[in-house]
Amino acid sequence: MRTGLTIDAVALREFRQQHRGDLIAPEDPPFEAARRVWNAMIDRRPALIARPRGAADVVACVRFAQAHDLAVAIRGGGHNIAGRCVCDDGLVIDFADMKSMRVDPTAKTARAEPGLRWTEFDRETQAFGLATTGGTIGDTGIAGLTLGGGFGWLEGKFGMTVDNVLGADVVLADGRLVHASATEDADLFWALRGGGGNFGVVTSFEYRLHDVGPLIIGGLVVHPFARAKETLKFFADFLSSAPDELVAAAVLMTGPDGHKACAIAAAYPGDPAQGERLVAPIKQFGPPVMDVMGPMPYLAQQALIDAAMPPNVLNYWKAEFLRDISDDLIDTTIDAFNRVASPMSSILFFPIRGAASRVSPDATAFPHRSGFHLGIYSLWTDPNRNDANISWVRQTWNAIQPLAAGAVYVNELGDDEGMDRIQMAYGLNYDRLQRIKAKYDPRNLFCLNANIAPAAV
Repeated sequence: MRTGLTIDAVALREFRQQHRGDLIAPEDPPFEAARRVWNAMIDRRPALIARPRGAADVVACVRFAQAHDLAVAIRGGGHNIAGRCVCDDGLVIDFADMKSMRVDPTAKTARAEPGLRWTEFDRETQAFGLATTGGTIGDTGIAGLTLGGGFGWLEGKFGMTVDNVLGADVVLADGRLVHASATEDADLFWALRGGGGNFGVVTSFEYRLHDVGPLIIGGLVVHPFARAKETLKFFADFLSSAPDELVAAAVLMTGPDGHKACAIAAAYPGDPAQGERLVAPIKQFGPPVMDVMGPMPYLAQQALIDAAMPPNVLNYWKAEFLRDISDDLIDTTIDAFNRVASPMSSILFFPIRGAASRVSPDATAFPHRSGFHLGIYSLWTDPNRNDANISWVRQTWNAIQPLAAGAVYVNELGDDEGMDRIQMAYGLNYDRLQRIKAKYDPRNLFCLNANIAPAAV
């Protein structure tokens, strides 16, 4: 793709006639705000930002990009850590104006456009007491999380987000609009569920929903950092015998009082009395210095850690998958958190378990179906502290490498990851994804992502 080009006035005028939604050029007043994304580390200037209002507009965008040899970035919620949803000099397809959604409470399905965030999606499904596995941060866009895999509080009972996708409308690189499902373009449907934005632009998702009700057993308990080792050992032991429906995560963090801490969060979307019995050992261990675990609205559980991941701050992350939480890993992460550079930073341990773990690694493009996801998240506000925070993440990540499983979550790949890490994210499915990429996007138009190179034909 060419870079540094300016779209000429005639071409832009013709595009405006074909595109019903807003087109925002660098000279337009909304441009500065429109180009900003969730991670304040990202500072890119596209040649044009298109905000489609429907699938026909997306078709026009793809054809325009092809005709003018423009790079294409696709923005759903704008939450991607690497900022791949915005680019320099190319065309950004920004779904800020495509947020419609329809819930069918009888069929227990939902159709949702890609501009929605999980907090918006959950609000609509919860009007009927329904939900599907969604992101643990409400501000996350549904599109990026879905296409990358999607673990969350409901995964133990209902599987991952990709396991609950029934179909998708997709604009392909040649400008065609197709519907991908188990019976239509089934290879594309397989690839969309974990292969990211490599194969086309999704304009609508269809999800399976489940009865959850307005209340679940959820929340978190917080322990002093001095007891972090005992807390993490308890967490690992507890999960080894907990029923599938109970999902719990642990985190090294700085508490609201400014002191380092270790917390356990949990969710049980079943019978409340049974849930309270199941989380009783978590509440009794320690005891904790803070306990806000018990019956709560599902929407509150989904917003549980939103405050820990605010928008418009500087972010640098690394992530891995772990086979287990060993004593060596516990010691390594606690030692690292002793030296954390920002009180906004954290180390998260999130399991892949229950229904999510019973799906074959090759049933969808998302292959990582066991163990724990480890996220090393640095957040800070002072640009003068960039080096200190980035160094802390890299040092921590390097320290845990001997204990890692050799896999990574595609949605948490940073902008400085090499091809080896991208291939690790797709695992055993990479070769098949390459072949599907060659079929649907042979010229690699959709390359501003954790890119899958088309297989040689």
